[in-house]
Amino acid sequence: MMPNQSGDILFQLIRSMEKSEKRNFKLYIQRNSTNKELKIIQLFDAIDKLSDYDEGALLKKLNSIEKPQLSNLKTHLYKQILASLRIIKSSDGIELMLNEQLDYARILYNKGLYHQALKILEKVKELSIDSHQLSFLSQALSFEKKIESLYITRSIQNRAETLTSESLHLHQQRIEITAFSNLALQMYSWYVKNGHARNIEEETEVKNFFFSLLPKDFDKKNGFYERLYMYQAFCWYAYIRQDFLMYYRYTQKWVDLFGEYQNMVAVETMHFIKGMHNLMNALFDVRHYEKLSQTLLVFEAHFESRVIQQHQNTTIQAFIYLTNARLNKHIISGDFKRAQSYLPEIENKLTEYKLYIDVHRVLVINYKIAMIYFGSADYNTCIDYLHKIIHHPVDLREDLQCYARLLHLIAHYELGNYDIIDYLTKSVYRFMAKMKRYSIIEEEMIKFLRKSFHTDKKELKMQFKTLLEKLRRFERQQFETRTFAYLDIISWLESKVDQKPMELIIKQKYLASKRQ
Repeated sequence: MMPNQSGDILFQLIRSMEKSEKRNFKLYIQRNSTNKELKIIQLFDAIDKLSDYDEGALLKKLNSIEKPQLSNLKTHLYKQILASLRIIKSSDGIELMLNEQLDYARILYNKGLYHQALKILEKVKELSIDSHQLSFLSQALSFEKKIESLYITRSIQNRAETLTSESLHLHQQRIEITAFSNLALQMYSWYVKNGHARNIEEETEVKNFFFSLLPKDFDKKNGFYERLYMYQAFCWYAYIRQDFLMYYRYTQKWVDLFGEYQNMVAVETMHFIKGMHNLMNALFDVRHYEKLSQTLLVFEAHFESRVIQQHQNTTIQAFIYLTNARLNKHIISGDFKRAQSYLPEIENKLTEYKLYIDVHRVLVINYKIAMIYFGSADYNTCIDYLHKIIHHPVDLREDLQCYARLLHLIAHYELGNYDIIDYLTKSVYRFMAKMKRYSIIEEEMIKFLRKSFHTDKKELKMQFKTLLEKLRRFERQQFETRTFAYLDIISWLESKVDQKPMELIIKQKYLASKRQ
């Protein structure tokens, strides 16, 4: 999923630049451009001052540039910015370093300096193997074979055998990595679109799909990327099926892989922080309170490290995952009031990073914030956050849309807005029926809410107790567990039966779990 807004790509690129990068760009242009080309500096400065991209306002600021010229000038500016960034970022990551070395090898080759080119290619191969960068290894091998086949440089017989063997091994490895990465991507795509399997038929469909694409002897693979994508594929397979213990096991394997290959944390930082994110999600799902707190501390330490902070992309994504984990911790501990103290900072960061955060992440965070306000009995603010989800087009995370509507219904019930409860219950029912996401839990809740506001208050407590006993029977059922994770219906009902705040009920459970 791309960021949650459309916009001018040049504007987005300039907005993403740091002060030092902007300064370096201007120095680069002044060194490498003629006075005639310095118009792009004027364009750069004008765009940099815009809060939102407005081409009409931009042209008014640039009297020397006519509208027909603007498109070509913007294209030229975009390329020049990338060129300046490439220079200062050339050693900022293994991929850029390897690309640079390959460029040097090509330059030497074009000058006829074949032996020098081959020396650089040997270094590229060593670096590629050490960092498991098979695409660069492939390029280096292809280039090396080209030089050896066209020019007499070494003992051709030995080189031919060596290069052939290396190429065949690499080819097989890339086939396996592609198979695992395709499977992981397809499973993740299924989840983002559909959420969790809702019944045995959907689980069977997912299971058949997964094992039809799973490579043979998958458990015997020992390469970094084969194992990484294999663990990811199993994570999504388990998560979709709501097998949270299996999900936890494979997220732990995912994170442990980076412990085994520590140099890969810097190479594949996004995969590392995504693994940490999924591990913390899994610990939340299985309600492993203590380990969630420990893992969160580890992730907070990583968040401050240079590896994460040196790139805007990793910093932003780590912020999203850290926010998600912190909100989860407050939700399962019932520490809702304290969580609210962090929300203004979260809101400010979401605004600051709005160009770079995808819709799916924002929807999830809004839902968790709504849960925090619900747990705090601030139902009006809870409803405000739920509206951000409910009024968003239903093109992904249908399950989240359903949970948001049900929580929205309960919040109105708590506010005593009985005049609209009947309308809302019918609306929620129609939506869930349309999405084919009606579970036993939702059905029982909607039936209860529709009739409860007509019930005498003396009888209402007994009806809450009856519903609580009925729903408790579904807590361990596979296709209902996710509903209880997204909507802590049991704690809400217990608060009604015991006539205590929901926040206190959850805190008591949390403290009891720590004593066990």
